[in-house]
Amino acid sequence: MKVELLVSEWCASCHQAEQVWQVVAKEKELDFAVLDMAQPEGRALVSRLRLKTIPALVIDGELKGLGVPTLAEAREWVASAPSKRQTDMQNAGLSLSLDNRWFIMTSVVYLMLGGLGLAINGTLLTDGPTRPVALHLVTVGFVLMLIYGLGAHMLPRFTGNPIRMGIWPWLQMGCANAGMLAYAAGFLFGWHAVVVVGGALIWSSIWIFTGRIWPVLWPAAAKSKAKIIPVQRT
Repeated sequence: MKVELLVSEWCASCHQAEQVWQVVAKEKELDFAVLDMAQPEGRALVSRLRLKTIPALVIDGELKGLGVPTLAEAREWVASAPSKRQTDMQNAGLSLSLDNRWFIMTSVVYLMLGGLGLAINGTLLTDGPTRPVALHLVTVGFVLMLIYGLGAHMLPRFTGNPIRMGIWPWLQMGCANAGMLAYAAGFLFGWHAVVVVGGALIWSSIWIFTGRIWPVLWPAAAKSKAKIIPVQRT
């Protein structure tokens, strides 16, 4: 069963509808997609069905409803679909997931700390131990964390493929932050072994991210996509 939810960034009720359908998509074997009107697929759907109102629900190519459903109503629409087997793959929608919010907020903290270190200590022009710490706070802390947060949100949206969730983003975040802290402490106190451990943890987070993004970019199998007002057909 192919279920498409047509939404737009500026539509407040679209976020509410997406939250409901993301729950249902985790329960049922659906080919589920959140289509933005700004995307080519979304524009084509609007044109073909002559839609004037969103959020709009399309099942197997036919317009089935408009508006924000209750969870019970949404489940009724797809009651005939089989229950979904347990998986950690999940589709991205309009809203940032909690882990991606934390990745982005953490990147801002690292940017502020790195910039503060460079400005106060003048470490950009000196060769002291604080120079590599400040530089890595910006490059690894800010840049890498921002890539993690935005990449895990935008790539699934652009490709329409689900991303691995569950414990994996939190393990990725833990390795990245622990590695950054170990790296900084190792340079500041001259603990070379700790610097190596920090670098290994950061690389571990990159490998975890790669494992999450790989099936988004190159899916091995068919895509499994993770108050409604009935439309009167005439």
